[in-house]
Amino acid sequence: MSQDKQRGATDTVSPNGAEKGENQKLLYGIDRPSDLRKLPRDKVEQVAGEIRDEILARVSQTGGHLASSLGAVELITAIHYVFDTPKDRLVLDVGHQGYPHKMLTGRRKDFETIGQLGGMSKFLRRSESEYDHFGAGHAGTSISAALGMARAKFHRGEDGVVIAMIGDGSMTAGMAFEALNHAGHLSEKNLIVILNDNEMSIDPNVGALSSYLSRKMSAPMTRRMKGWAKDFLSGMPGDMLHWARKAEESIKVFFSPGLLFEALGFRYVGPIQGHRMDVVLETFDNVKEMVANGSGPVLIHALTEKGHGYGPAEADPLKYHGVGQFDVPSGEFAPKKEAPPSFTSVFADALIRLAGEDERIVAITAAMASGTGLDRFQQAHPDRFYDVGIAEQHAVTFAAGLATEGMKPVAAIYSTFLQRAFDQVVHDVCLQNLDVTFALDRAGLVGADGATHQGLFDFAYFRMLPTAIVMAPKDENELQHLLATAIDYAGPAAIRFPRGSGLGIALDPDIKKISIGEGELLRDGDEAVILAIGSTTHPAMEAASELAADGVSCAVLNARFVKPLDRDRILALARRCRVLVTVEEHSIIGGFGSAVVELLAAEGILTPVRILGVPDDLIEHGQSVASVALAPSDIRTAVTELLARSDDSATSPTSPTSSTSGEGADGSSL
Repeated sequence: MSQDKQRGATDTVSPNGAEKGENQKLLYGIDRPSDLRKLPRDKVEQVAGEIRDEILARVSQTGGHLASSLGAVELITAIHYVFDTPKDRLVLDVGHQGYPHKMLTGRRKDFETIGQLGGMSKFLRRSESEYDHFGAGHAGTSISAALGMARAKFHRGEDGVVIAMIGDGSMTAGMAFEALNHAGHLSEKNLIVILNDNEMSIDPNVGALSSYLSRKMSAPMTRRMKGWAKDFLSGMPGDMLHWARKAEESIKVFFSPGLLFEALGFRYVGPIQGHRMDVVLETFDNVKEMVANGSGPVLIHALTEKGHGYGPAEADPLKYHGVGQFDVPSGEFAPKKEAPPSFTSVFADALIRLAGEDERIVAITAAMASGTGLDRFQQAHPDRFYDVGIAEQHAVTFAAGLATEGMKPVAAIYSTFLQRAFDQVVHDVCLQNLDVTFALDRAGLVGADGATHQGLFDFAYFRMLPTAIVMAPKDENELQHLLATAIDYAGPAAIRFPRGSGLGIALDPDIKKISIGEGELLRDGDEAVILAIGSTTHPAMEAASELAADGVSCAVLNARFVKPLDRDRILALARRCRVLVTVEEHSIIGGFGSAVVELLAAEGILTPVRILGVPDDLIEHGQSVASVALAPSDIRTAVTELLARSDDSATSPTSPTSSTSGEGADGSSL
C-alpha cells in the first residue's frame, strides 16, 4: 500500500469516531451481507479495499488483531458476496481474521468498543451476532464445528452450505485432521473448507505439513507439469480428451498438496491467489455449483499474505498480529509507558539461566514461542528448544517421552490452552509421575482477550491429580525461585503466573529453591488472617495495612503452593484467628480456597471462612480484578464483614460460631 493510501485510511474516522465521506464509500451502505450482494460484481473489490482501510483506521485507534484480518479481507468479502449468509453458515477458525466479517455484519460502528467491558469482542461470539455461527479463541475447531452444522442441515432436510475457513497454522492442530478424516468418511456434500495459507499462525509455522505445502507450491516441477498437461490436453480430441483429463488430474494431485486432501475424501481446488478478487469470486462460484451438484466436500486452497495491503504489517506480521494504538502512515506504535519487565520475560530469563546450569532442561512451546518468551530461549539454547505447532496434546506427551529418558522438559503453555491437553496431563504425565514442569502463562484474568483466553481453571484441574504439585509466585522475583523449585521437583509440577508487567520487585542475583509446600508469613496478626496466592498476595498486604489503620490485627500468608498446602502454618493461623479469608485470581470453585476449606473441615476447625475468587460465571473481555471484587478494598470489606458476622454469632445464643452455608450469588462464604 502506498504512503498516500495509508494516510487516506486514517481519514475515514475522525478523532471522535464520526465517519467521513459516507456518500463516497460503498462500505457505509452495507449493514448486512445482503446489502453487499446487491452491488455489481465489479464493485466487490472496491468494498474489500474500503474494509482494509477501515480496519487500519479503527484498529490503529483501539488496538486489536490486525495482520490476520488484513490478510483475510478478500476471502471473507467474497464468501459473503457469493454465499447466502446467514442461511449458509460461516465458521472462522480462532477469529483473529474476523474483523472483515464484523465489518460486513453490522458491527462496523462498534469497533471503538472492541475488547472493552460491555463492548465488542475481539473474537466471534454467538451471542453477539446471528452471523457468528460458532465462537472460538482456540485454534483447530472450525472444521469439526462446521461438519456438525452440515450434518444438522442434513438431518433437518435443509438447503445451504457450511463453510469453515481455517489458517494453515491451525491445520497443525490434530483436531483439524480428525475432522477432515470424518468429513471425508461421511462424504459430506454441503461442506466447504477454505484453507487460508499465509505460512503463519501467530509465529511462523513449523512442522512437516507447513513445509510440505510451501515446497509443493513453489516447486518448478509442479508448475511445469501443470503447463505440460494443459498444452497436451488442448490438442486431444473426443474420448481421448476425457481420458487425458483423468490422467492430468492424477498428475496434478500427485504433484500438489491435493494429494493429502484428496486422500481424505475432499475435492481439492487450488491453490488460488487469495488476494485476486476476480479469481476468488470465480472459484467460489464454481465451488458453489460443485456442491449444489453433490460434489462435496470441497477444500479450497487459497494463498494469502498476512498483513496484506499494509506495508509495515507485510514486513513484520508477527509485530502487527495483536497491536495497540499506532500511526498508520509510519507504522509506529504509540510510546509505551515505562514498566517493569513482564512476568513472561522474567520466566524466560530464569529458564535460560537454569538451562545453562543443567543440560537436561529443554523447553517446549505450542506455536507460541514469542508469547511465552521461549523465542529468547531458542536463541540461547537452540538445540534444546521445540516448537510443536498448535498441538498442545502432542506437546504434553512429547514432554512425557523426554522425561522418561531423564530429560527435564518445561512445557510453556498458556493456562487456557493447556486445558486442551488435560487428558495427556493426566494419562501421560501424572499417572506415570513423570518429571515435567508446566509453566502456565496468562493465568488469571486477561483483559481484552476475554472469555476464551481467561486462565481461571488451572488450580482446579491440577489440584485433583495425585502426583502433581501446584504453585504461584507473588511477584516476579519469587517466580524465578519457584521455577527452579518446579524444575528440581522429581515429578509433575505446575507454576502459573499472570500476563503483563511485573511489580517492579528487584530480582535476587541468586536463584534458590524453596521447600515444597512452604508458605511465607508476610504479616502477623491475631484477629483475622488472609491466605493469598499468586497475584493476589500484594493486594492482600495492602488490604491488611488498611485494616491495621482501622485497628484490626490481620495476618497475611503468601501460600505459594496450592498443593501441597502449608498445612501446619494454615492450621495454626486458623486456630488462632477469629476469621479467615482466602484470595485467588482463579475460579471460586475447586481452587485454592476450596483446598483450604477441605483442610479445615478434615481437622474439624470451625473458624469462619470467606473464599474470594472469580465468580462462577463467564468472565467477559475487559473485566479486571476490581470488576470481580478482588481489589484490596474488596479484600478489606470481606474481612470486616466476616468479623462482624463473627461478633454477631458470639452474642447470639442460637447462632453457630461458623456457617456452613453459602452466602451471596457466588457461594463465596462459609
